[in-house]
Amino acid sequence: MLAFGLVSSWVHAAPPGGAPYEVQQKFVIGGPGGWDYLTVDPGSHRLLISRSDRVLVVDPHGALAVTIADTPGVHGIALAPAIGKGFTSNGRGDSVTEFDLKTFKADGTIDVEGHNPDAILYDPASKHLYTFNGRSEDISVIDPLNRRVIAKLPAGGKPEFAVTDADGHLFFNIEDKSQLGVIDSYKNTIANVWTLPNCEQPTGLALDKKHHRLFSVCGNGVLVVTDAISGRHVAEVPIGQGPDAAAFDAGRGLVFSSNGQDGTLTVIHEDDPDHFHVVDTVVTQKSARTMALDPATHRLYLVAAQFGEAPAPTPDQPHPRPPVLDDTFTVLSVGN
Repeated sequence: MLAFGLVSSWVHAAPPGGAPYEVQQKFVIGGPGGWDYLTVDPGSHRLLISRSDRVLVVDPHGALAVTIADTPGVHGIALAPAIGKGFTSNGRGDSVTEFDLKTFKADGTIDVEGHNPDAILYDPASKHLYTFNGRSEDISVIDPLNRRVIAKLPAGGKPEFAVTDADGHLFFNIEDKSQLGVIDSYKNTIANVWTLPNCEQPTGLALDKKHHRLFSVCGNGVLVVTDAISGRHVAEVPIGQGPDAAAFDAGRGLVFSSNGQDGTLTVIHEDDPDHFHVVDTVVTQKSARTMALDPATHRLYLVAAQFGEAPAPTPDQPHPRPPVLDDTFTVLSVGN
């Protein structure tokens, strides 16, 4: 485990074998509404961005190529190249929108039989689609070919980001319990629930499949490393404030945490499966809290915006969010 006091000597150092990461390009997309998950389509290298009531499909040069409309309260985007389909989790619609991966044309919706689907994941092992439903605190297992829910699993709390090892195991953070859940995707059962020590409100989650390591980013400015087989607490690494997403670049052995409150990206090197250290802290932009990695190009994408004054509270909206200012919604392209 790395002592916090030793990390400062690594900040702004180049990652092993490469130049320091930096924001290399900014693409202003504009438009109203907030955002949540980002996903890279590995086939086209296009970036898919969930945007309030629609999904933006942006090409690698920053041009808006397609908009997938009518996705109310969209959170996540799952891609299933094996069947040529993509799916969105629609939090306000309690539904999933199916779309074609070539044309990005919507092909209909599926009722998740739960409330506020947030994270969404396609599992190649079981060939099933999973939605992690925040308000009903459960998980819907969907047969995407027959477009129906085939099982419901208790999440044990508010589920957050999820990952699959593609070998029959799904992992998901349980935000309000500081826990990590494990699903057996062949049996559709909860196989384990592990405690995440010193991790408050875990959100983003990434996986090093080769070394069986899970990376949870936590609201108290810590990334927690967990053994994906035993649940053993492996290490803790300091990150920035306001993290929401994590990514792992297997080709470079690097873990990333996007920290929206600080406006930074923490870059962590995996020295070996039990030892990690921070090699860079990249200045991005405040509010850049979610991200996606293109493993083929090693490029990361984050989104950010500027905000206006929050509206006055109402009985229906006691804690209203400030609006995104027009023409400030921006895609950040980070590389080295």
